[in-house]
Amino acid sequence: MLVIGGGATGTGVARDLALRGIDCILIDQKDINSGASGANHGLLHSGARYVFKDGEAAAECHRENQLLKRLAPHCIEDTGGLFVAVEKDDDDYVARFPELCRKFGIPVADLTPEAARQIEPCLAKDLKAAFAVQDAVIDPFMLSLDNAADAMANGATVLRNVRLTGFDTDNGKILAARVEHRRTGKPFTISAGQFVNATGAWANSVATMAGANISMSYSKGSLLITQTRINERVINRLRPASDADILVPGGTVSIIGTTSLEIDNLDDIRPTTAEVDAIIREGADMVPELARARYIRAYAGVRPLVRDLAGTSGSGGRSISRNYTLKTHSEDNIENLVTITGGKLTTFRLMAQKAADIVAKRMGNTKPCLTDKEHLPASAKGEWTEPGKSPRVWMSNPERRDTLICECEMVSEYMVDEIVRSLKDEGAQPTLEEIGRRSRIGKGPCQGTFCSFRLAAYLYRKGELIDDQGMDQVRDFVNGRWKGFRPLVRDRELMRVELQESFLCALFGMEED
Repeated sequence: MLVIGGGATGTGVARDLALRGIDCILIDQKDINSGASGANHGLLHSGARYVFKDGEAAAECHRENQLLKRLAPHCIEDTGGLFVAVEKDDDDYVARFPELCRKFGIPVADLTPEAARQIEPCLAKDLKAAFAVQDAVIDPFMLSLDNAADAMANGATVLRNVRLTGFDTDNGKILAARVEHRRTGKPFTISAGQFVNATGAWANSVATMAGANISMSYSKGSLLITQTRINERVINRLRPASDADILVPGGTVSIIGTTSLEIDNLDDIRPTTAEVDAIIREGADMVPELARARYIRAYAGVRPLVRDLAGTSGSGGRSISRNYTLKTHSEDNIENLVTITGGKLTTFRLMAQKAADIVAKRMGNTKPCLTDKEHLPASAKGEWTEPGKSPRVWMSNPERRDTLICECEMVSEYMVDEIVRSLKDEGAQPTLEEIGRRSRIGKGPCQGTFCSFRLAAYLYRKGELIDDQGMDQVRDFVNGRWKGFRPLVRDRELMRVELQESFLCALFGMEED
């Protein structure tokens, strides 16, 4: 089996297949969670958000919510959630909400506005309705890394930075995938009996290589990260889906989003200043503190929306169903390809199971899915992605109180050593980007200005970097963080930009890039 795509669904498919005893290789053109799975707000839906448009999706979200809380609790902060309406929100819409939740089996409890503000003092004073639901927060990086780790523990192979360039086919059957290692440029082929396309927004690009077509639309969603945690529970605006209607707590910060803008170019996905302004303006109606909060980063992901799903009438990304699409490609006369795309992070496990069921049956494997029964083991690969864990470990254990590389997030040399060891176990040469993806380095207020150089210096000292590799990787790392900070620059943040420019350009001469 070859699984293409290393997000939550792709790693979920690999784990599912490995637990059934099927030999499996997973490839990703970049790194684990480098697509939409690494650019969402980490909300584990209760299902309540979908009761107006898609009762079936709402019920699925609720079932998977309960399942993941039981089987992967280490990836989840069970915060609970609120749906709230302010004075300008539609009364009829608000009145229908609890009735629809109960219709589709979504637990909901009525709260008075006063009770809601006692629970979440940050809420607006003109609150007129509030309901408690079973939302939670899930760490998408830990989730995917742990799925990949368990797949490897059960015999799967994970290859990162491996780009698909085409397929070798014969009479409707894929014989092999042509791939290329992005760093070395080395081409090679991977032969397999079955192929799973779990590439999210890139699903049609992969399908086209095999001679198929998927009619897709791409909706960019941007989000903002506050410097401090504003809320303890997930807060949802009780109105039709719009900008800035979800505020998600995430460890030591809060995340507000999202937008929905149709795009047709997947090569340069970034938030804009206009989106930032809209998110702050709309979000402040629900939580006034957002109007004066300090934001440390903006980021954007792409929702892969399939146009041939039911419920796609109208225009704009919000009118297209957010349910998942599973294609066997029998209509394209391709006998050994399955595409799974769309959907939500909450339903990743179910999506993976549906795809794995088909390819396992095709291969004559009758073993049942185990991911709905077996606990997801915590792994060293995802250990340091959890916000707030690094400070707890560093401060509570004198033996681990070594030199800090990232002071904002308190990531130490010991923690970097653990991540480097994990990466090298996969046969990978560690880079700043990959270490950053598996830790909190660069995610604090300085956004990598200082810790990127400290990390590079440490890796040189350990013999992990040579020649110009460090400066090249620092440049890439800082430019990546700058992409998320640039649309936030205004007022007092200009001082930070001046400091960053002085440090990077005047001291290290990086101004040419």
